[in-house]
Amino acid sequence: MSANKNNKLVSIITPTYNSSKYIKETILSVKKQIYQNWEMIIVDDASTDHTVEIIEREISLDPRVKLIRLNHNSGPAEARNTAIECSQGRYLAFLDSDDIWLPQKLERQLEFMQENQAGFSFTDYRIMNEDGEVSNTVFRVPKRMDYNALLKNTMIGTLTVVLDKKMVGEVRMPLYRDCSEDYGLWLYILSSGFIAYGLNEELAIYRKCEDSLSSNKIKSAKKTWNTYRKVQKINIPYALWCFTNYSVNALKKHSRTM
Repeated sequence: MSANKNNKLVSIITPTYNSSKYIKETILSVKKQIYQNWEMIIVDDASTDHTVEIIEREISLDPRVKLIRLNHNSGPAEARNTAIECSQGRYLAFLDSDDIWLPQKLERQLEFMQENQAGFSFTDYRIMNEDGEVSNTVFRVPKRMDYNALLKNTMIGTLTVVLDKKMVGEVRMPLYRDCSEDYGLWLYILSSGFIAYGLNEELAIYRKCEDSLSSNKIKSAKKTWNTYRKVQKINIPYALWCFTNYSVNALKKHSRTM
C-alpha cells in the first residue's frame, strides 16, 4: 500500500460476540460506502454461534474485511484495543456488529474533518429496533463538544465517531470492565484539550435491542459513575454533580425512543 493511500486509509474497528443475526448487514453497510479506502478489522470475542463463518465468507469476497479471533471472551474494550493495535489507517472509525452506516458516511465525515481541521468528529444517527425497523427518532448532535460538556451528557454515539490519529495520537480504550470503555476514551481525548466536532447529518443507524432494557439502564449508570471515579479520577462532589446532569440528559434522550 502506498504511503499516500495509507495516509487516507480508514480503519474500521468492529468487536463481535455472537453476532450472527446482524454481522452480515453491518459488513455490507461498510462495503457500500462511497469512500472505498478502508479496512474493516473485526475482532471476534470467542463467539459460540455462526458469527465467524459469516465473517469468513465476507472476507472471501473482499479482503479488506479482516478477522482476528480471541481465544477467550475478554469484553468489547479488549476486542476494540486489539483491532486498534492492528490498524494501519490514519483514521479510526467505530462500528459495532449490529449497527449500520449509510453509504455516504465516511465520505462526508472525512470531508467535514478536513474542512474543520478536526481530529475528533461525530454525527447524527437514527434508531432502529432489533428487527431492523427504522424509527422516526434521530439524535441530533451539538456542533462542538469539549471535555466539561461531555462529562454531563450522552450525545456521542460510538457508531458515529471518527478519529484522526495524526492529530489526537495513539488511542486505547480503558480496560475496566465495570466502566464505559468508549465514553472513557472520548473523555480521555477531550481532557487533553481537543474538541469533538459534530456533523449535523444523519449518517448511521443504531440498533436498539429491547432485552433487559431496565437492567441495562442501571448497568449503564454504574459504568458511567465508575468511569468518572476510576478512569477520570474525579473527586466525589464533582462526580456527583456531573452524574446528576448526565442522568437528566440521559433520561431526556432515552424518553424519545420509548
